[in-house]
Amino acid sequence: MSDAALDAPPSAAAPGAGRRRRRRLRADTLTLAGSGLALIVLLGLAAPVIAPHDPNAVNMLARIAPPVWMDGGTWTHPLGTDQIGRDLLSRCLYGIRTSFGVAALGLLFSAVLGIGLGLLAGLGGRWIDRAAMTVTDVFITLPNLLLLLCGIALLGTEIWVLVVMIGFVKWEGYARIVRGEALKLREAGYVEASRALGGSALWIARRHILPNLASPLVVMLTLSFPGVLLMEAGLSFLGVGVQPPTASLGRMIGDGRDYLVNGWWLSGMPSLVIVAITLLFQIVGDALRDRVDVRGDG
Repeated sequence: MSDAALDAPPSAAAPGAGRRRRRRLRADTLTLAGSGLALIVLLGLAAPVIAPHDPNAVNMLARIAPPVWMDGGTWTHPLGTDQIGRDLLSRCLYGIRTSFGVAALGLLFSAVLGIGLGLLAGLGGRWIDRAAMTVTDVFITLPNLLLLLCGIALLGTEIWVLVVMIGFVKWEGYARIVRGEALKLREAGYVEASRALGGSALWIARRHILPNLASPLVVMLTLSFPGVLLMEAGLSFLGVGVQPPTASLGRMIGDGRDYLVNGWWLSGMPSLVIVAITLLFQIVGDALRDRVDVRGDG
């Protein structure tokens, strides 16, 4: 061994090696969680093709049949049946399709609404900013569940109403983030140059503000999705969300709560699906946040 090697401190390469290990771990975690999410989404999208039974087909002779690994279970209904004999595997697949779709569209609606209001507040001048932030503060103080129930009571329980109302109570965070970034960037030199050259507020927002917000907004969307999914499931559990006979994970849990002693799988199977989706989204969101946060590699 050379004298240079002997003189080198033992931990000289440790920080770099540690950073590389953390990056590999985050990449592996993101890949595994993302693959799991992609699989669940594909199962939901392919439900009409891969579901073994009609999710609404009633068979009272096979009601509350246990899953295949329990005594009395059969491969005809691998996850068992519900209280009126409908196949739980088929209903879970269709429930993923419904619940995931409602939550995703509601989250997209809230993001568009919040981003638009945040840009308006950040680039529209003092009085528009004050008015927009007053509206935002008022909405933050209102209970989400109260707003949802009032909207559903007025507009009905159609799926489009759920999408609009979920988006209507979840936009405040996006508005605040976008407004803060717009206020910070509108005084930057390149923004001033664009304005001097005749660039409109819309051009500045599209060219300079939104690209700087891409990473934090993606992370926020990913971390917000579990809460939106649980909100949809909670509404369906209470009976004011997705209405029967449409399969929804929350509705399935609510329908099975009276059979927890003799048929735990009626609520247990859709509950496991919700836990898996929310956990995977949380893992993906944490991994993405670590990746875009440069301080995480320090």
